[in-house]
Amino acid sequence: MLYLESNLPLFGNTRFALNDCTLLKRDTSSMITIHTYINGAYLNSYWADGIIIATPTGSTGYSLSCGGPIVFPGSGNFVITPVAPHNLNVRPVVISDSSVISFEVEGRTENFLCTLDSRFESITSAHQLAVRKNDFTIRLIQLHDIGFMETIRNKLAWGVDTRNY
Repeated sequence: MLYLESNLPLFGNTRFALNDCTLLKRDTSSMITIHTYINGAYLNSYWADGIIIATPTGSTGYSLSCGGPIVFPGSGNFVITPVAPHNLNVRPVVISDSSVISFEVEGRTENFLCTLDSRFESITSAHQLAVRKNDFTIRLIQLHDIGFMETIRNKLAWGVDTRNY
């Protein structure tokens, strides 16, 4: 799970997410710039429509649809996936979930969007944000005889030659 830290109040007492945290443009068609740091060291400035920080659970959702990798449960990683980047050489990055990812967001407008799973709040460039591993975990129900690989294979039709149907 992810935990969002902010210098200004956001999301009340529920600043955690199971799947992902996103920073997105809002109220304009112009891209935004997201200066990104890992453990305080500069990683990249993403000129994009936004950025997704996904857990392994969230890697098969929005991040995957934006070109991110599938991350196996329990792998201990986060994925940083840009949303419609304006540079061809920008690709998703997989990092350790012991990292702290911090951001500075800027753009042509004052308002941007921050989401935690399906919840959202408006932010400005005055917000200083950081995402890290949450202090607590949750327990998910796992059905017997149905594992992650079987689910992925079935949903993505891996190993199926549709030319024969």
